[in-house]
Amino acid sequence: MLGRFIIFFVLLGFLSCDKQNFSNPPNIILFFVDDLGWQDTSVPFWNQETKFNKRYKTPNMERLSAKGIKFTNAYSTPVCSPTRVSLMTGMNAARHRVTNWTLRPDQIQPMEKNHPVLEFPFWNFNGMTTSEAVSNAALATPLPELLKNAGYFTIHAGKAHLGAIGYPAENPLNLGFDINIAGHAAGAPGSYLGTDNFGNNDPLKKVWAIPGLEKYHGENIFLTQALTQEAMEAMEKPLSEDQSFFLYFAPYGVHTPLMADERFIEPYLKKGISLTEAKYASMIESMDYALGNLMDYIEAKGVENETVILFMSDNGGLSAVARAGEKHIHNAPLNSGKGAIYEGGIRVPMLAYWPKVTPANSIETTPLIIEDFFPSILEIAQVEHPETIQTVDGQSFVPLLKSESQDRGALFWHYPNAWGPSGPGIGSYSAIREGNWKLIYFHEKQKLELYNLETDIGEKQDLVNQNQEKASQLAKKLTEHLVSVKAQMPKYKATQQFVPWPAEIL
Repeated sequence: MLGRFIIFFVLLGFLSCDKQNFSNPPNIILFFVDDLGWQDTSVPFWNQETKFNKRYKTPNMERLSAKGIKFTNAYSTPVCSPTRVSLMTGMNAARHRVTNWTLRPDQIQPMEKNHPVLEFPFWNFNGMTTSEAVSNAALATPLPELLKNAGYFTIHAGKAHLGAIGYPAENPLNLGFDINIAGHAAGAPGSYLGTDNFGNNDPLKKVWAIPGLEKYHGENIFLTQALTQEAMEAMEKPLSEDQSFFLYFAPYGVHTPLMADERFIEPYLKKGISLTEAKYASMIESMDYALGNLMDYIEAKGVENETVILFMSDNGGLSAVARAGEKHIHNAPLNSGKGAIYEGGIRVPMLAYWPKVTPANSIETTPLIIEDFFPSILEIAQVEHPETIQTVDGQSFVPLLKSESQDRGALFWHYPNAWGPSGPGIGSYSAIREGNWKLIYFHEKQKLELYNLETDIGEKQDLVNQNQEKASQLAKKLTEHLVSVKAQMPKYKATQQFVPWPAEIL
């Protein structure tokens, strides 16, 4: 009898020494970078190292990649707000209709009003919402609310950009986050510098001023560093109470304005890189340093084995404006960049590390898209059969994390809008990728383009005339998707006729 009691208490002590590991779902850190291109890292996401991989220094992305899985065919939307709303709702952009970037309430963008040919629909320019009372907004049950209801402590740090000024979704606290660090309606900072009070010094740029970081005003500190310090402080509470946490860490970088993080710029200048590109490289390294800080933090706290880390970017790398040198080549071998439907605008770096689940230093080539993060994070969090207002389009990629085969099926994009800058693949468009085939439909000129991405990653050879059968098949499938989700289409100003569906022009 005494022996049984001894065994019982030994087992009880063993179980209680790591309570989180046995009774709680894993912590989840989603590191969600802004405008980070597929090539903006020393981690190669192609089958070979490129000159850009050699330029940039991201040792902590390398560290994370070595621990887990590198996804080489991960996709976002071409601009930020549609991606972030798809992440938070699980809906494809064509369904949630927040198809362009949000800021000003109750209005489409100026470049849309002034387009010479197309009249754009009244898309959901007020962002996302949890209330039917908000007009021109995507009604949904947000991801953080579902996690919070499941017992998670939810932390938002950095860029929100989920709702227009004056509407509830501009504040992440209204979407289920317990803590909001510096998130508001705008998608870019007035300044990255604490010495500039992060943009709060200029009343003319008040809309871009970063809120809530007053204790760093006047200090020689970069915005990414301040966000990191605040995020680590916020994680202290759930860790002290043995509560699982979800940290959505969304640094404003590497979005414009391009500003140097003085801790990292000097080596790039010594290489002879232009000042503009050296600033950009320093911002990338600053972002990577923040990733390393968070990885060091969970290791020091003894919870690395109970913490899933996901890394993603909200769209392709900026290339049409603000960068030095020739435009539209900063994501080569991919074509074009942010704002474009070509691969440079939508294919992004993605990493995943789930201790004891993901195989170390592995590569996954299965295509996936941003709305897949919604069901995937819920599955990781062990939230079964979540009840949502919205229809969820995303598919969980958890089988891929477990080295199981998965056929994701077709991916869809829809952008019945105008972004502003011009360049290859920038405009109003819809697209589908199925397998290695990608079909693009440019609305204004009713033009189809077809590419085989396996043999032509740079989308240099349009095969629409050589393979009309494949083009017709994909155009039909793209049309079926757009019709099924009640996608909005622009009109021609001259005739007031809607742009036809892609299958209708064949």
